[in-house]
Order: sequence, then C-alpha cells, then structure tokens
Amino acid sequence: MTAAPTAPPSGRRHDREILALAVPAFGALVAEPLFLMADSAIVGHLGTPQLAGVGVASAALSTATGVFVFLAYATTAAVARRIGAGDRRGAVQQGVDGLWLAAALSVPVVLLTLLLAPWVATALGASPTAAPYAVTYLRISSLGIPAMLLVLAATGVLRGLQDTRTPLVVAVAGFAANLGLNAGLVYGAGLGVAGSAWGTVLAQTGMAAVYLVVVVRGTRRERASLRPDRAGIRASARAGGPLLVRTVSLRAVLMLATAVAARLGDDQVAAHQVTMTLFNFLAYALDAIAIAGQAIIGRFLGAGDVPAARGATRRMVEWGVGSGVLLGLLAVLARPLYIPLFTPDPAVQAQLGTALLLLALSQPVAGLVFVLDGVLMGAGDGPYLARAALATLAVFTPVALAVPASGTGLAGLWWAMNLFLLVRAAFLVWRARGGRWLVTGAVRG
Repeated sequence: MTAAPTAPPSGRRHDREILALAVPAFGALVAEPLFLMADSAIVGHLGTPQLAGVGVASAALSTATGVFVFLAYATTAAVARRIGAGDRRGAVQQGVDGLWLAAALSVPVVLLTLLLAPWVATALGASPTAAPYAVTYLRISSLGIPAMLLVLAATGVLRGLQDTRTPLVVAVAGFAANLGLNAGLVYGAGLGVAGSAWGTVLAQTGMAAVYLVVVVRGTRRERASLRPDRAGIRASARAGGPLLVRTVSLRAVLMLATAVAARLGDDQVAAHQVTMTLFNFLAYALDAIAIAGQAIIGRFLGAGDVPAARGATRRMVEWGVGSGVLLGLLAVLARPLYIPLFTPDPAVQAQLGTALLLLALSQPVAGLVFVLDGVLMGAGDGPYLARAALATLAVFTPVALAVPASGTGLAGLWWAMNLFLLVRAAFLVWRARGGRWLVTGAVRG
C-alpha cells in the first residue's frame, strides 16, 4: 500500500474511493441482521418460549459485545494513520496490538456472562418459561465472545488498511455458515436452543480464525511481531477508552427511549420498536459512509495532507446528507408496503404514522451525524466525541422523561429523538468547522 497522495484528489476521485470502501462495508453491515432474522425464524419454530428466551439472550449479548465496537473504530483510525505515513509495518503492528487487547478484554466478559446469566435473564424480563432457554443460550454463546471481539479488532485492521472487501466476504460466508449450522444442530441433531447457540459459536470462531490467518500472513509479510507489546496494547486501550464512553452514552439514549415508550402503553411501545427497527436498518447505509470516513481521513492525516482530509470530509458530508434525503423519502413512500409486514394491528399502525414521518424527517440530519462521527473517529478525536455524547445524553434525558407527563405520546418521544440528532449534529459540525481535530502524523499525539 503506497502512502496517500500529497494533493487533494478530485471530487470524482473522492467518489470512487468513498464508494470502493462504503459499498462493501454496507454489505458486511447488513449481512449480520439479515442472517440473525433467519436464525430467529429457525428458533421460532421451536415454540414461543424458546424464541422469547433467545430474544432476551441476544439482546444481552449484543449489548455486552456492542460496547466494544471501539476495537474496530480505534484500530481503523490508528492503522490508517500509519498507512498514510507510509509505515505499513507499523500499521500491521498496531493492528496486532488491537487484537491482543480484544483477547484480554474478552476474558472478564466471558466469566461475567457465565456467572450472571440467570440474573441477566430475570433483569431483562424473561418469563419463567423463557428464562431457562435464555440462560442456556447466554452461557453457550458466551464461549463465542472472544471470537466476536477478535472479529471486531481484525475488521478494524483491514478497514485501516483500506480493505472493506475482505470483511464483506468473511461476513457473508460466516453468517451463511451460521445459518446452515443452526438449522443442522437445531433440527438435524435435535439440540434445540442449545444447537442454535453452538452453531453461532462455531461460525464466530471460524470467522475469527480466517481473520487471524489474514493478519498473521500480513504480519509475516511486513516482518512485524506477533508478540503482545504492553506499550502498544496500552496505547490501543487509551484510544479506545473515549470511544467506549461515546458508545455507552449513545446506547443509553436508545435504552432510555425504549423505557419511555414502555410507559406510554402497549400500542406505543410496539410502534416504537417497529420505528427503531427501521431506524437501525437505515443507519447501516449511513454507517457505511462513516466507515469509509474513518479509513480515508486517518490515511490523509497520517500523510499530513490536511487539504485532502477537508476535501474528503466535504464530499462525504454531501454523500451522507444526500443519502439521508433519499432514505427519508423511501421510508415515507414505502409505508404501505412494509407497515403490514410488521403489524396487522390498526391501533399500532395508527401510532406508526406520525413516528415514521418524524423518522423520515430526521434522516438528512442522521446522514450528517454519521459521516462527521466517522470523520472525527478517523482523526482519532475520541475524547471530543466522548464529551459530545455525554452532553447530548444530558440534553436528551430530561426531554425524554418529560414525554409521558406532556401528553404528546409517541410523537413527543420521536420529536425528542430528533432533538437528540440535532444536538449531536451541532456538536459535530462545530468541531468539524474548526481545525483542532486535524492533527497530522503517523501517531496522534
């Protein structure tokens, strides 16, 4: 991989580069939820308690591992900087340190999941009939957590190396294997919920093994070391710490929104969950551009090319906002097609009307937010992102908590969600317009 060019590429060159990274990233992002939906269908045929138990366990696992997404984000930025500086050996070494950090973090997470599985199932509201299935799924699936965290870190390494195609191939192959294993173990071997969990663990382990082979080959090719380096691991942890705060803060917003919706009534919380499902799906398209931003901006700043970093940022903002406008229009126009798929209940459908309009209205802002979030991550500006996320949570919390008493219902909650995006956008735009995030060099000081 050669260093980044020293002159800002043309707009067309930016477009080619953005698409080359974003399109495979989008494919990898949507592969997981699509196959998880298929997994749910497999388990759903076992019975309602089984499906409910796996649903509770999956929510717990996604939260437990989702907070460690910084392993991908921080590694992408750090590796991309060194690629931009022309230090490919150092880039690979940085990635190895990220993998060791992932392995170290997975140990306490596995132990806590094994020990606290019954408590977690109860705390998340699993019924007495569903709780045993939730505990079984949690305990078996916890054995796949090391692989899950290694996949996150290795994905960050490859993105930093400007490669989003390999993660796409691994994601599709891995989740296809997951689907086949689950069907075979659940029905063929008669293992039920345990078979679904073991199928997921085996698929995750296979994905991690493929990534490790790719990284080890790259390490040997660049003559880097595979041994753990304490200083490098500490540096990875320092870079990831602020992003952990950011991620937890944003997840707190989503959890608080769900808790508020539950206080509004069954129809409202059902409509909220449908709206959030669509929100999360649309986010994958916008997040793909953000992932491209992490890799591109990190490389340009590593090369000391500030004009190119600003030019790429402007172009990605245009892509993000434009994509948000398009997705918002599609969300509105396609309502007659997808609403009946989620619910036949007229009362829930009535609640969805306003909520989905507000969701559509927010998509251009969401596009701006996702892109600038990725840009600042690529610049290694994690401490600012952490402070901005905490401040946004502080603004959102009292507004959301006031919704039940205000009588505005689900519409009021989604106005609060739009406020959340607007406040977040204000923080990110203010930062991007300045120059303090434009720190150049192979390592952000």
